[in-house]
Amino acid sequence: MGRDTIAEIISSIQNADMNRKRVVQIASTNITENIVKILLREGFIENVRKHQKSNKYFLVATLRHRRNRERNYLNILNLKRISRPGLRIYSNYQRIPKILGGMGIVILSTSRGIMTDREARFQGIGGEILCYIW
Repeated sequence: MGRDTIAEIISSIQNADMNRKRVVQIASTNITENIVKILLREGFIENVRKHQKSNKYFLVATLRHRRNRERNYLNILNLKRISRPGLRIYSNYQRIPKILGGMGIVILSTSRGIMTDREARFQGIGGEILCYIW
């Protein structure tokens, strides 16, 4: 049985965010590198480094936290896996959902690579909806 690497990175980022960890380690594959680059570009992650340990590569991501005066900590990342190995969800570019009225992002796997919903709408291509981030 195969591993769902996208669900693994989503759950590891969510767990690190809930436990107030600033650093999370993610197994490095092409898909995870592209998703982490999107998170970095959109401002959900501060920094990403690639490390090697005994012929295995992994990414070390530094999460961004928001401080509040009333409460010391506020969750900034909400991620939800949509398409999964048992049930693939596809969408054309006209029907890509908008998360929080455009405030969140949708990560899609298209024929031109992994991209956000705004890029897919601009290029006029659809694809598999991987996850929502808000």
